[in-house]
Amino acid sequence: MNMKTIKLLAATSLICACVLPSLAQAQNYPSRPIQFIVPYTPGTTADVLARLLGVKISQRWNVPVIVENRTGASGIIGTDAVAKAAPDGYTVLFAATSYGTLAAINPKLPYDPIKSFAPVSLLGTSAMTLVVNNKFPANNVREFVEQVKKQPGVLNYASPGLGSSQHLGMELFKQETGIDLIHVPYKGTAGALNDIMGGHVQASVVSLQSATPLVQSGKMRMLAVMSRERAPTFPQVPTLSEAGFGKMVVETWYGVMAPAGTPPAVIAKINNEINHLLTLPDVKEAMAKQGVDPAGGKPEKLDELVRSELKLWTRVATRGKIVAE
Repeated sequence: MNMKTIKLLAATSLICACVLPSLAQAQNYPSRPIQFIVPYTPGTTADVLARLLGVKISQRWNVPVIVENRTGASGIIGTDAVAKAAPDGYTVLFAATSYGTLAAINPKLPYDPIKSFAPVSLLGTSAMTLVVNNKFPANNVREFVEQVKKQPGVLNYASPGLGSSQHLGMELFKQETGIDLIHVPYKGTAGALNDIMGGHVQASVVSLQSATPLVQSGKMRMLAVMSRERAPTFPQVPTLSEAGFGKMVVETWYGVMAPAGTPPAVIAKINNEINHLLTLPDVKEAMAKQGVDPAGGKPEKLDELVRSELKLWTRVATRGKIVAE
């Protein structure tokens, strides 16, 4: 036996030593309750998706699935808890867009958004919209930009808080169009929407789900959707690209992450199950009510999205000199 053959056998043995335990663990998985950590409050879209899929997985796998809302610090506390959990597939994170935006404005997070987690599955995406108060004298995006440029540093926009996707989404729009709007952060979406309708602030970037009933009832006006395609519920509203403002895309996303080091075979098993569930009619219907388009795909799809989001929002935060307080 020559040295080349010996090295080949050694390498093969090493691969088997790494792969076989993972496969064995996947075959026995799950054998006890699974915990879904949602770092946001009950009723948020991430929470709704976690509970929706949790019921399905519990029924199909015949194990309890516990959904826990571990809130605080804009999602950092719950996310950190998963980062430090055992990498065995029994504790997973239901993350959303703020996973990336918070990392962009806070370089001192207790976890690394890339190294501390293993992506499992992209659940879905949802459009963001540009809305204005009904009394604001603009019927389209171009008129909105023109009006703001006439009064630089005078008009306001609302967001649910510093570092939110709504905040950085509008900052991206400001940077790309050269307008000067003052940021008014609120402690949540409700306060921001109320003050837009009341005329205390002039505009905001708002999720399609939150904007839909208010626009349909005539309480605010939607100038554009910030997704790649028009929203089926508002076919008359153009995308930013169609309105003549480049290729800006701002969408919310929802995904499942596991602690780094979770066996690939376990991740694959969860991923396959989620991909199946996303094809079910009742799951699609429930997600549609939340304004979410099902995504799915391999873990690499979520990994690519997270990396691109971090790059985008870090650039926006750096240019806008936005840092966590």
